[in-house]
Amino acid sequence: MSRAYFSIAPDAVPALEGRIDAIADELEVGTGFSPEVLAEAGTAAGTVELPDLDRTDLPLLTIDPPGAKDLDQAMFIERSGDGWTVHYAIADVGSYVRPGGAIDAEAHRRGQTLYAPSRRIPLHPPALSEDAASLLPDVVRSAVLWSIDLDAEGRQRDVRVERARVRSTAQLDYEGVQAQVDAGAGPETLTLLREVGERRKDREVERGGVSLPLPSQEIERDADGSWSLSYRKLVPSESWNEQISLLTGMAAAGLMLEAKVGIVRTLPPADERSLRRLRRAARGLGISWPAEMPYPELVRSLDPTQPHHLAMLDACTGLLRGAGYATFDGDVPEDAEHSAIAAPYAHATAPLRRLADRYVSEVCLAVSGGSAVPDWARDGLALLPEVMAATGRVASKFDRAVLDLVEAVALSDAVGQTFSGVVIDADDKDAAKGSVLLDEPAVEARVVGTAPLPLGELVHVTLERADVDARTVEFRWNG
Repeated sequence: MSRAYFSIAPDAVPALEGRIDAIADELEVGTGFSPEVLAEAGTAAGTVELPDLDRTDLPLLTIDPPGAKDLDQAMFIERSGDGWTVHYAIADVGSYVRPGGAIDAEAHRRGQTLYAPSRRIPLHPPALSEDAASLLPDVVRSAVLWSIDLDAEGRQRDVRVERARVRSTAQLDYEGVQAQVDAGAGPETLTLLREVGERRKDREVERGGVSLPLPSQEIERDADGSWSLSYRKLVPSESWNEQISLLTGMAAAGLMLEAKVGIVRTLPPADERSLRRLRRAARGLGISWPAEMPYPELVRSLDPTQPHHLAMLDACTGLLRGAGYATFDGDVPEDAEHSAIAAPYAHATAPLRRLADRYVSEVCLAVSGGSAVPDWARDGLALLPEVMAATGRVASKFDRAVLDLVEAVALSDAVGQTFSGVVIDADDKDAAKGSVLLDEPAVEARVVGTAPLPLGELVHVTLERADVDARTVEFRWNG
């Protein structure tokens, strides 16, 4: 079966967009901004004062998905002795948002940007998030500039944070960056990005950090206006870029913890019960996990292209639950570490799209510059965990509902057809129920069998239900 067969035709897209609007209404997510918020954004966009420090000499560049307009980060990397200096400019949202003003209040209500295939529901009005505060190419912008010195092994030696005027020289995407690096072309900063990214990945292994290389379902907008489902294949440049963001987040956490004021992202370590359950899953899947092998090393040994390994990676997601935020002012929290990163870490690099990052920028600017943390930032820290948790739940529900809807629409005419896929999960209480990840189209859905599901096996399943109104898809496996 070809992927085109399961794409959503352009003439069906408007009705689908209407259903996405209905999801936003259902979750009480406002898709527009009030006149007061828009007016304040327009004024801020036209009156912001650029910092005195001029770093437009840095040939910064951005790396984002194609067509992105809300550009939070721009980087430039240079050699420094036997190591490197990473210059990472972050959108200076704090210079545009008046504490206690209309934009600020709305940002606290929204918490974060939501994404749908044909639009985004932004945290901030587009006049800021896609224009005045965005690090678009060839325009001078105010930014929070991080300069992080690394040694030859990629370990942090020093960090400075300051407001500066900057100018991005190019807007690149991941595949384009990868092509340039592979060809030995493009600016030197891309070659250095690979060098630093690989060193930082080595340090991640050294710390005991872990990330799960699970395939990511995505809704693509094709050139003809149709929508289709796919599994996004990561290219190495994305992991290098991720390491720069993680480096900055860890540097931010270090500054705030040393000053004993701020907010960090936390994830508790896996408990023994969860680890025992995961070891049982490994045995059931026939995957060798020696007693002396740490969990992160096991994950790095898994190949997501192999069905049994894919099911094991899905089981590993159970150890990543429980992420949250911890704020502090005067006393450092005992649970300040993010167990998957294996270090203290803060969300610091996406203030256009996530509320907490604006607070982190302001605290770190003050700490690095030896000045007092602004009262509004200090006073507002305590409420952030609750705001981010509540809005994070909404974002997760929105993402899942949109994906469920598109899956149901794409498969609505295929009831009764047979598909192949991997059983990635089986219910603990009823092993005949679980989840299947199809080869084509890119769908993960509920499956019910006539016998216990063969976890990690490639199976043929029949589509029994694709209900667009209920946004549900269900398959049957005849074991």
